[in-house]
Amino acid sequence: VGRSWQGAAIDFVLSRTVRDSAALLDVLQVVQPEAAYQTPLYDGSFFDLTKNSPIKKLRIAFTTASPVRTAVSDAAKQSVYQMAKWLEDQGHEVVEKEAPVNGVELMKAYYIMNSGEMNHVIIHLSRGLDRDLGPEDMELMTWALSEAGKSISAADYSESLNGWDLAAYQMAKFHEEFDLYLTPTNADTAPQIGELEPSEDMQERLLKINYLSKTEQQKLIYDMFLPSLTYTPFTQLANLTGQPAMSVPTFITREGLPMGVQFVAGKGREDQLIQLASQIEQSELWKGKVVEDI
Repeated sequence: VGRSWQGAAIDFVLSRTVRDSAALLDVLQVVQPEAAYQTPLYDGSFFDLTKNSPIKKLRIAFTTASPVRTAVSDAAKQSVYQMAKWLEDQGHEVVEKEAPVNGVELMKAYYIMNSGEMNHVIIHLSRGLDRDLGPEDMELMTWALSEAGKSISAADYSESLNGWDLAAYQMAKFHEEFDLYLTPTNADTAPQIGELEPSEDMQERLLKINYLSKTEQQKLIYDMFLPSLTYTPFTQLANLTGQPAMSVPTFITREGLPMGVQFVAGKGREDQLIQLASQIEQSELWKGKVVEDI
């Protein structure tokens, strides 16, 4: 109901079948008068779209390039190429073209919001506990975000949201040409447990964040998140522009690890995602296929 970090945080499900996601979309498709944001209501049933409904020929753009210019594994690239070929075989038009959004600047804008909102969360908790909170009370990354948020002005916050709005405009124009946008879900297979914990050097830098200027603090926050962002550079776009997106399990590496691909649709076009997901679900790709070396 609330703004939930200006709409960047969303709630839905991980489902085993397309019909489960479609049925839940039908249930959740309601008007909430008290909500800060509303989504367009679909004039029909998403669940009915899973019943072998015909799908029109789609024009789909795809990329394997990270929007923040980090490395993308061969497996992630191959998962997209495999899907692109399958889509062409089904009669869809597929074009390699990257979205016209500066991913680095968009993430910087997100981290400004993130810092400010985290500071608000910690202030709220501190009031409830009637005491100050320090790094010993929470994860160090959380504390560092909150401390960086103390330097964020209202103008900084507003400017960061302007960056989101610019990306939303750019994607709206992009979807005038393309129905869907295909990317890897992740840039690599799942990391090892604990792999993304901040290094000792990073921990020392975070503890000294209050000695830095506002610009230096935001640079440190970017560096702090870079290891995890390197794994997941593709999925933030839809969160920040307000677009529907889905990830589907269509690829297994030779080591037996799963990889997914993501489809992003224009605003209000969940129907295209559900229909395409149903088509993919009936194919051999859905359960994942071990591929030959690239």
